[in-house]
Amino acid sequence: MRGNAVKVAAGILSSRLVGFVREALVARYLGVGAHADVYATALRFPNLLQNLLGEQTLSAAFIPSYARMVEEGREEEAGRFAGAIFGLLLAVAGGLALLGIVLARPLVALFATGFLQDAARVAAGEATVDRYALAVAMVRIIFPMAGLLVLSAWALGILNSHRRFFLPYFAPVLWNSTIIATLLWVGSRLVDGGELALGDRGPLLMALAWGALVGGALQFAVQLPLVARLLRGFRLSFSPRVPGVPRALRAFGPVLAGRGVVQLAGYVDFFLASLITAGAVSALRFAQALYVLPISLFAMSVAAAELPELSRLAGGDGDEERRRRVRGGLRQMAFLTVPTLVGYLAFGWLLVGGVFRRGSFGPQDHWLVWLVLAGYTLGLLPTTASRLLQNLFYSLEETRYPARVAMLRVAIGAVLGGTLMLFLDRLPMTGLVAGRPGEQVLRLGALGLALGSMVGAWTEAALLVRQLRRRVPGLGLPWRAAGRMLALALAAAALAGGLWWLLPPLPLWALAATVVGGYALLYLGASLALGFPEPRVWLGRMRPGTPGSRGSRR
Repeated sequence: MRGNAVKVAAGILSSRLVGFVREALVARYLGVGAHADVYATALRFPNLLQNLLGEQTLSAAFIPSYARMVEEGREEEAGRFAGAIFGLLLAVAGGLALLGIVLARPLVALFATGFLQDAARVAAGEATVDRYALAVAMVRIIFPMAGLLVLSAWALGILNSHRRFFLPYFAPVLWNSTIIATLLWVGSRLVDGGELALGDRGPLLMALAWGALVGGALQFAVQLPLVARLLRGFRLSFSPRVPGVPRALRAFGPVLAGRGVVQLAGYVDFFLASLITAGAVSALRFAQALYVLPISLFAMSVAAAELPELSRLAGGDGDEERRRRVRGGLRQMAFLTVPTLVGYLAFGWLLVGGVFRRGSFGPQDHWLVWLVLAGYTLGLLPTTASRLLQNLFYSLEETRYPARVAMLRVAIGAVLGGTLMLFLDRLPMTGLVAGRPGEQVLRLGALGLALGSMVGAWTEAALLVRQLRRRVPGLGLPWRAAGRMLALALAAAALAGGLWWLLPPLPLWALAATVVGGYALLYLGASLALGFPEPRVWLGRMRPGTPGSRGSRR
C-alpha cells in the first residue's frame, strides 16, 4: 500500500497544485460573482457525465474483474474484456455528450433555475449579466470534454490494475495547464488596471471552454502509449456479451446509482445556490477547490491503491487481511486529514487569502469563501474515511448498500442545507467586513449548504461502518491513534498561531506560506520525533516487508 498510495498522492498533488494556480487565476479575473457563477455551473454539467461514468464508478465496477483476470494470468481474456468496456463507454459517452450539446438550454434551466430570472433583471436594470445565456453558450462548447475524460478514466482503470499509479493521476495536469495557458493568453490581453472589465469577462469564459476541451483531449492521449504496452489481446467491441462484461454491468448499475446520488448532492447544492444571491455558486466552487484537496490526496490515493489489492483477496479467508489493510489505510488517511481539518479551521482565512485574494477577489469574497470552507471542513474526516469503506464494499461485490446510504446522505444534506441556506441568506457579508465601493453585497446562504453537507457525511460514514462490521467481523476504527494525531495537530496549531501573532505585516500570500508551512513542519517534525509510523510510510522511509510498510497493525 505504501508505494502505491504515495504514487497516487504524488500524481494527484501535482494535478491539484496546478489546479490551484488555475483557480487563483479564475479568482483574479472573475472574483466571486455572476461570471464566476457561470464558470462554476458550466464545468459541472460535463463533469456530471465524467463522474457518473468515469474514474470512481468505472474503477469500482471494472477494476475488480479486470484485476482478477490479470492476477490469474488470463491476460488475453482481460484484454478482450477491456476492449468491450471501452467500446461501450465510447458509445454511451459520445451519445450523451451530443445530447448535452443539443439540450444545453433545458439542462441549464433545470440545474440552475435561478439563472432564468437574469434576463428580466438585466432588462429592468437590476443586474448586468445574463448568466443563463452565458452558461448555455459555454456548456455547448465544453460538453464534449466529458466524453474524453470518461475515456481517460478507462485508461486509469487499466493502469491501476497493473499497479501503474502515477501517470493516470498526473495526467489532469495537462487539462489544468491548458486552461491556465488560455487564462494567461486571453486574460492578459483583456485586463485593464488590474481587474477585468465586466464586458470582457464573457469572451474570457468562452475561451476557457475551448481550452478545457483541448485539455481533455491531451489528458486522455498522454496515457495511451503506456496502456497500449500493457494490454494483451485488446479488441474493440460494442458487445455486452464478452466474458466478464455482464458481471461488470451488473456491478455498474448499483455503483452508478450510488455515485450518481453523490453527484446529485453537488448539483442540489449548486441548484439551491442559484436561487439565492449571486455569488453563492462561485463561493461554493472556490471553497470546494480547497476542501477536495485532502480528499483527493489522502483518501483517493489510499482508496485507489487498496481497491485492486482488496479485490484480489478471496472470500472469507481474506477477512484478517482486509481488517489489517483497512485499519492501516484509515490510519494513513487520518494522519494527514486530522491536521488538515485543524489547519483549515485555524488558518483557513490565511490560506484562502493567500491563494485567491487578488484582482477582482475582494474582502467579501475572501471571508465568504473561508466560512464556507470551514463548514465543509467539519465533515472532512467522515468524507475521507467513506472513500476507503466504499471500496471495501465493492471488493466484496456489495454495491447496493453504499448506494442506499448515499441516497440518505443526499436527502439529509438537501433538507438541512436548504433550510439553513434560506435562513443564512438573510445575513449580508457587510455585517462582517466592509465591501469595496460599488461592489455587490454577498450573503451567507452558501454556508448553510456546506453545513448540511457536513451532517450528511457523518451520517454516511456511521452507517457504512455499522454494516461493514457485520460483513467483516472485528473491523475496528483507529480512534485512539486519531486522538493522538488531533492532540499533536492542536499543539502545532497553537505554536503556529503564536508565529502568526509575532510576524510583521506581510502580503497575504507570504503570511499564509509562512504560517501554514510552519504549522505543517511542526506537525510532521513532532510526529517523527514521537515515533509515529505514518509519516515514515508516507515519506517512503520504511523498508519493504516491515509492518509499517503496509499499514500499521496498531
